[in-house]
Amino acid sequence: MKKGYVRLAMPKIQTDSIVDGEGIRSVIWFQGCSHNCAGCHNPNTHDFNAGVERSLEDLKNEIRELEFQNGITFSGGDPMQQIEALEELARFTHECGMNVWVYTGYTFEQLLELAQKNDNYMRALKQIDVLVDGKFVMDLKSFDVQFRGSSNQRILDVKKSLENGKPVKVSKYR
Repeated sequence: MKKGYVRLAMPKIQTDSIVDGEGIRSVIWFQGCSHNCAGCHNPNTHDFNAGVERSLEDLKNEIRELEFQNGITFSGGDPMQQIEALEELARFTHECGMNVWVYTGYTFEQLLELAQKNDNYMRALKQIDVLVDGKFVMDLKSFDVQFRGSSNQRILDVKKSLENGKPVKVSKYR
């Protein structure tokens, strides 16, 4: 991938989602995921060579033009597997006054380990407000959990988690 570009599953930002995090949100669907969770609802996002390549500048222009959105959710695929693009887009999202949710198959603890080897992970974590972490597990699939597919996945307050050095769940979600 060329620097300044990201591979996405959809060519445009999806707007007006109410299921990919709190409020009315836009979603950027990253392409590529090595977790390959059985029962994943987006298996078409696993192939790192599929999807479309977009420049970060074009996406920023699209983000800048969004109206009536509380925030942006980065999902996929796994956005953490294109960490530099994720960090830059999340930072820009904050500059535009919106909050950031990220869905990942990695756990918060795994991301802290990755951050010890690659500073980009810590830079990205600092730009995330809410992290939905953990692989989807078919045996734990539940319709009783908000904003998640399986009960093992957690909705974490990243700022508080980084301050405490351990995962801190957002308590208002069941």
